[in-house]
Amino acid sequence: MLGAFVRAFRTPDLRRKLLFTIGIMVLFRVGSFLPTPGVSYPNVQTCIEQSQGNDLLGLVNLFSGGALLQLSVFALGIMPYITASIIVQLLRVVIPRFEELHKEGQSGTAKLTQYTRYLTIGLAVLQSTTIITVARSGQLFAGCTVEVIPNDSWQTLLLMVITMTAGTGLIMWLGELITERGVGNGMSLLIFTSIAASFPGAMWSIAGGDNGISKFIVVMAIVVLVIALVVFVEQSQRRVPVQYAKRMVGRRMYGGSSTYIPIKINMAGVIPVIFASSLLAVPGLLAQFGDPAAGWVQWVTRYLASPSAPLHLAIYVVLIIFFCYFYTAITFNPDEVADNMKKYGGFIPGIRAGRPTAEYLDYVISRITAPGSIYLAIVALIPTIAFIVLGVGANIPFGGASILIVVGVGLETVKQIESQLQQRHYEGFLR
Repeated sequence: MLGAFVRAFRTPDLRRKLLFTIGIMVLFRVGSFLPTPGVSYPNVQTCIEQSQGNDLLGLVNLFSGGALLQLSVFALGIMPYITASIIVQLLRVVIPRFEELHKEGQSGTAKLTQYTRYLTIGLAVLQSTTIITVARSGQLFAGCTVEVIPNDSWQTLLLMVITMTAGTGLIMWLGELITERGVGNGMSLLIFTSIAASFPGAMWSIAGGDNGISKFIVVMAIVVLVIALVVFVEQSQRRVPVQYAKRMVGRRMYGGSSTYIPIKINMAGVIPVIFASSLLAVPGLLAQFGDPAAGWVQWVTRYLASPSAPLHLAIYVVLIIFFCYFYTAITFNPDEVADNMKKYGGFIPGIRAGRPTAEYLDYVISRITAPGSIYLAIVALIPTIAFIVLGVGANIPFGGASILIVVGVGLETVKQIESQLQQRHYEGFLR
């Protein structure tokens, strides 16, 4: 991997793309520390030190690189765009027009992207309003004795909502700039930057505690093992062979080639983990606004909101497995794949074209999603359980979602760099 980066920096155009990408990532991090107008930055730092911790917004804070708890211009991070993209994908099942746009190719995809942008801005307005309301009520920093928003006039609050929404729009634009002029997927790289930025502080907190050096070594060993497991599984795939029949078009012969359909073990990626974490945060949200002395609030806080509670972990696993099957069924349509193969004269050896091919692909997907969902649940649970046992906290940024995102984005970016290097040097073809 390091060799690919060294050779990329020796290529002038790739070097410009890499420097442009790094510059955008640095600009993104600078915006994460720029306070929103109306927020008292010293009071925010005091509240972060005094806070007892709030698991409700932990996932959003992770994807914003800590900008959420700073109440900065980029406080919302990339989460509104992620949520909007997922909603648009799910609406393809409900709204036939969205499915038609998806099948139209580049023009339809451009329209869906535009709808995603509009929805992102709407969600940013909603989320910024919610976060400001939670901050004013004191629920964002539990146990804080100072006010983070000293002036709560409607003009100040409106300016804060506009600023955070504009920050989300700017992040979306920066991500698209990386995709067009840089290297890799812009949105994924910004998420990568946010999560990776939290690692040094977490490692420093572990090393500075009781038995810090020994815990640091154990944590690093666990992280390395989980990363190796993620790389191995993410690179694994089930290759379904496909044969294309020969056909005459005019005086030329086409087809007769053999290829395959690559089916990954984990086709859903990190989406099931995000969905499961978001749903498990809902009971904690309701408990935050309830009476602390009420019985149901204490039960929810003890058994559902606590990351170390056995019931919380069990529901977490069930939700991950469910969303693995759900999201895979939405993103991979066996009927559509079978129809495209039949249209171009392709078939799976031993399987008739048409409906039998769709049933066979559905059978393969169902079989391969079972170990994929179990793998995803294990990756999500191993760091959490291990860190709880070690006593270093369950909310440090080495959870399953963060490791999956960091490793997945890293592998994809390196693949794109190597493919561009091969286009310019052809080393892979000459050896």
